[in-house]
Amino acid sequence: MLPHTYAWPGRSQLRRILAAESPDLVEVCDKFWLIYLSGVLRRRWIPGLPTPAIVGLTCERLDDNLSTYISDGPLAHSLYGWYMRSCYAPRFDFHLAASEFIADELRPLLPERLRDRLRVAPMGVDFEAFANAPDAIDRRRDLLNRVGGNEKTVLLLYAGRLSKEKNLAILPPLLARLAAQTRFDFRLIIVGDGPSAVTLRDSLEGLVPGQSLFLGHFQRDELPALYAAADVFIHPNPREPFGIAPLEAMSAGLPLVAPASGGVLTYANPQNAWLVANTPESFAQAVRNICAEPSLAQCKIENARRTAQEFSWPRITQNYFCIYDEFHLQWLHQTLTQARPSPLPASEIPVNNGGGAI
Repeated sequence: MLPHTYAWPGRSQLRRILAAESPDLVEVCDKFWLIYLSGVLRRRWIPGLPTPAIVGLTCERLDDNLSTYISDGPLAHSLYGWYMRSCYAPRFDFHLAASEFIADELRPLLPERLRDRLRVAPMGVDFEAFANAPDAIDRRRDLLNRVGGNEKTVLLLYAGRLSKEKNLAILPPLLARLAAQTRFDFRLIIVGDGPSAVTLRDSLEGLVPGQSLFLGHFQRDELPALYAAADVFIHPNPREPFGIAPLEAMSAGLPLVAPASGGVLTYANPQNAWLVANTPESFAQAVRNICAEPSLAQCKIENARRTAQEFSWPRITQNYFCIYDEFHLQWLHQTLTQARPSPLPASEIPVNNGGGAI
């Protein structure tokens, strides 16, 4: 996928695929190494391949990643702005963003000619798999045994990458606040892995020893039963670009607690989720409310399932294909228009003074 492997003739699998498929449209979901494919395609460096429409799909915000992992200083943001305006945005004929939250980053960085060529197209969820999960009694019993739970236990679930940008530092103080009361026994199940795993485990053991369980990576087909075995889904990232895991939780009928910001607002709202401020106490209070008001919780769960069904993959992929069709037709129109000869200036238009045909 590095530029030198696909820019020049050679043993490039990417070049072979493109030559064999001869696509009408190519989507690139990368901000660094594959963006130069647009130049290869426009210059027709792959023999026999007509220039396709080239679409940039973005599923994350580079500004957030920059602030989290490199620097939040003015120099870093100046370089980021230059890169996005000069190197990334102009390379595509059209742009797609997975949420309005992502589009808000890209929109002011687009050159004038592309301002009307940005569309928002959300991701989706395997609704049927999560809404029709198999009986999870055995899975729940196993989780309770492993985390030291009992009949009063409320299982909180986090599923996702264990990394800095996910705001995982909120989980230990959240669990500590919930542990301070005695009506329920709150335990936290964590699915996933990443560079923050050790730090998170140490913090949880320091504040609430023995009340969390790390399951590591899970196979996709194992997740529906796991969701069905839990009681509340916690999603702490206030700047989530889109968030498929919260949508899976909504499909599974699992109450969702998330910050009232970011890409989750594409589908989460006060009628189908518990949207809160980005503080441990706000999260803890939302969990307490879920446990204290089961009728309200059930109402929101039903709303959440109806919402999640609207984001089922068959509907989402159909939406993508419709957008691709629109992009391709627009690109064809533009290409044909540019290929037509320019009209003659008025001074060069022949004049018929004799009344006959010219």
